[in-house]
Amino acid sequence: MRFDAADATLILACAKGAPVSILYWGGALHADTDCAELEGLFARQGMHGVADVALPLSLAMEPGLGHPMFRGFAAHRAGKDWGSLFEVGAVELREGGAKIICRDESTRLGLEYEIDFDARTGVLRIRSTLTNYGATPLDVSDMMTACLPVPDGMTDIIGFTGRWTQEFTQERVARNAATYLRENRSGRTSHFSYPAILLAATDTNESTGDVYGFHLAFSGNHRIRVDSLTDGRVMASLGALLLPGEVRLAPGETYASPEIVAAYSGQGLSKLSRKFHDHVRTKLLSPEMRAKPRPVHYNTWEAVYFDHDVEKLKELATRAAEIGVERFVLDDGWFGGRRHDRAGLGDWTVSRDVYPDGLGPLVDHVTGLGMEFGLWFEPEMVNPDSDLYRAHPDWVLGLEGVEQIPFRSQLALDISRPEVADYLFHAIDAILRDHDISYIKWDMNRDLSHPGDSSGVPRAFAQVGALYALLDRVRHAHPYVEIESCSSGGARADMGVLAHSDRVWTSDSNDALDRQVIQRGASFFLPLEVLGCHVGPAKCHVTGRRLSMEMRAATALMGHMGLELNLLTERTADLDVLKNAIDLHKKHRALLHNGDVFRLDSAPQLIASGVIARDKSEAIYSVAYVASDAKVLPGRFQFTGLDPQRSYRLQLIWPSDWQAIKGPSAIETLDLNGEGAIFSGAALVHGGLQLPHAFPETCLLFYVAAV
Repeated sequence: MRFDAADATLILACAKGAPVSILYWGGALHADTDCAELEGLFARQGMHGVADVALPLSLAMEPGLGHPMFRGFAAHRAGKDWGSLFEVGAVELREGGAKIICRDESTRLGLEYEIDFDARTGVLRIRSTLTNYGATPLDVSDMMTACLPVPDGMTDIIGFTGRWTQEFTQERVARNAATYLRENRSGRTSHFSYPAILLAATDTNESTGDVYGFHLAFSGNHRIRVDSLTDGRVMASLGALLLPGEVRLAPGETYASPEIVAAYSGQGLSKLSRKFHDHVRTKLLSPEMRAKPRPVHYNTWEAVYFDHDVEKLKELATRAAEIGVERFVLDDGWFGGRRHDRAGLGDWTVSRDVYPDGLGPLVDHVTGLGMEFGLWFEPEMVNPDSDLYRAHPDWVLGLEGVEQIPFRSQLALDISRPEVADYLFHAIDAILRDHDISYIKWDMNRDLSHPGDSSGVPRAFAQVGALYALLDRVRHAHPYVEIESCSSGGARADMGVLAHSDRVWTSDSNDALDRQVIQRGASFFLPLEVLGCHVGPAKCHVTGRRLSMEMRAATALMGHMGLELNLLTERTADLDVLKNAIDLHKKHRALLHNGDVFRLDSAPQLIASGVIARDKSEAIYSVAYVASDAKVLPGRFQFTGLDPQRSYRLQLIWPSDWQAIKGPSAIETLDLNGEGAIFSGAALVHGGLQLPHAFPETCLLFYVAAV
């Protein structure tokens, strides 16, 4: 069974009575290539010291195959029926995909694969469903969504790790004979183990070389592994990490795995990212929200924290509207007894102590200024000091006999219980029905340390499905309310949650230097328009570092731009700079939120990227100087992604009226911060611009337009 895209081909071996596997996945093959030829070319022999025959691979890598090093599936019935061998029984073809139905009559199990291959982008999607056809319950210990072979030449593994305020940190290591394993048991996507991995050739960079990318579209516990078998074959596997007893299938019941989204690129890392971006834009985000320009945000958190005062908030809203903000988001502290983070979570009614007349006057003030109004919720959590917990202490996740781990003075609700989900929906629905609210910031600020339900059964996997169902329920009732997925920063920013929301909060660090790294890492999988990027205070509340408004604004401008600072205490000159940045963002928003991202390879002291229009008619390039240069001058900057056959006008559009430290540089001699200069695309792409010397913590934005 063969699927083709412009630059990739996928061939599945799915003969009836044999395990299903991938025969070939890589660069596009000629239409006349015979699959039988490939089978002959790829045939493997037995060797001394191992099995007398070459053991086959399969998408499940089930125990019945007999591989001694690695298995992707484990299940049993009271210690028996553990050696499944799944054989293809039927294949149902459809345009761009297929359902492959496998059975094991010995253990009475069924395993179905749903496979889609996008003919335009080459993005591969795989889902698997296990069914218990036996007469007794089946305990599922482990089930990778799929185990996918990659060529042995993919010698480098690129993983994504981090911590709170340091999300999406890249880690590139050489693949070796050991297993590369990354596991997450936090109950959410996590800060430290992003559910994605890349396998690349040693010389692969942003613009050249082979790379395979894998993303598990799931917002919970997961396992990612790369196994280098002794026979030279390499397997990449992704799936939900199941806790003991978490999946027990009664006769006739099924378990549906999370989806793997994968792609191959023969033209480097950025090309791979553009495939993933296209998938998010066309398959996950709603067309209605995609058609709407994403409003510039103002979020109140770092301006007021829990110190809510209606008149001060109105002043902030007025100031925000004056500088061009389009959406005002009221963060934590508006409900119940929520005067600090130790009380009130779960009591989703407007606090009459702080808002004696309700939220209406503030909402009316904001919308009267021409802005949308947004509101913060943390529905999945509860404080012990709350009316909800006092009424329903049995609604929280935990383990009998084990003390709750202190975590931001809050506990996790078991939202997989229908009565809990109903309570939360009706509470949120009431607020949205009673107010003109266009946006929800949906937060989750703790790990699920002991995710046991009232009977002690683990519910971490069920929590994720319940979250998606609750989000969909809110969206169905309020289809024009946008939802942001936030989890103490970027701990829930994956393709799974983006199928049920509209934007992710990338990190709680608004430090522009940190954000340059974080936003670059996030862009490997997510397009810029879904990445919440805010201008924080001059002195960052997380790092204590002071950065110029020009640097902060330029960094936030290259995503879904927002603000999170006290506008009432900012200097007038900085507010003027910020207003100019907002105007610039709006001017180029359509390009930034629809264009193709090209991350650029550069010296370590620079972080550079470009966003190029699909028709190559215009582009914006960002060059951030994040550290001192070992040389007198930086190197030449090549404008990757432009059309060498066209001519372009090049301008420096940010910072306004920027001058080199010791002029004249090319910026002044070419009048790039004025009318600009016209160059051939070939000169810009292959020759490049000699960058000026600039102080660290400077970010230059260049605009290029075809003439």
